[in-house]
Amino acid sequence: MDDSQKHPEVAARPPAKRVAHWWWIVSGVVAVVLAALIGFIVVVRDKGAPFPFDTQWMTEVAEDRGPVLDFLSYLMNSLGGNLLGILVIPTVIIVVLLIMKRPWAAGYYLAATLVSSGMVQLLKKSFGRARPEDILVQVDFGSFPSGHVGNAATMAVTLAIIFPRLWVWIAGAAYVVLMMFSRTYLGAHWLSDTIGGALLGVGVAIVVWAPFAAKLDGEHELALHRRSAAHPPPATTQPKPADFDGETPK
Repeated sequence: MDDSQKHPEVAARPPAKRVAHWWWIVSGVVAVVLAALIGFIVVVRDKGAPFPFDTQWMTEVAEDRGPVLDFLSYLMNSLGGNLLGILVIPTVIIVVLLIMKRPWAAGYYLAATLVSSGMVQLLKKSFGRARPEDILVQVDFGSFPSGHVGNAATMAVTLAIIFPRLWVWIAGAAYVVLMMFSRTYLGAHWLSDTIGGALLGVGVAIVVWAPFAAKLDGEHELALHRRSAAHPPPATTQPKPADFDGETPK
């Protein structure tokens, strides 16, 4: 077995290797843009006051509360936080990746999750934005950014990078949108809090991905190679020519 079949970074495709080589540029640009967006959303506002669209959206979702949306929103609340969302689901994802022989993917997911959670708590304590008054669930200090949405966005982007399929991107985007809706529906966040959380989660996933890019791509290529080797395509057989009996066909 040659090096390209042993080491993920060697098996990586050229575009992924280029990202890994100039990861510091990607990280710097994304971090600056992300910081600017967060500053615009929170700091520019007078003492963290909600935007007009925040209050309008909160009024509309409060009027639409009902049993079905209650169930969906409380379910999303559990999936994105508490013991289930913070410990159980990430642990299951990491274990599954390790079973699939994707240790770099597991490491990337773990690193992105930890950085995202840490950034959320840092910004919450730094800005100290007040939450809405009509809250239906137990919450911690600080409204901006939404930790549930930040974690959801980080998970969606990391899994889409690890498993580069269109349906993974679509499912991840739908999950993030549902989480954004549920946080405002439950009165736990303003809509701008969820937008900030989504931007933060996506940005962290990209920043952390850059130095992992070549290893993740090579690991993915090796996984495809192992799969094709374990299940080779069926051999095609050529039809056997008919025996010639010496007579000219009529």
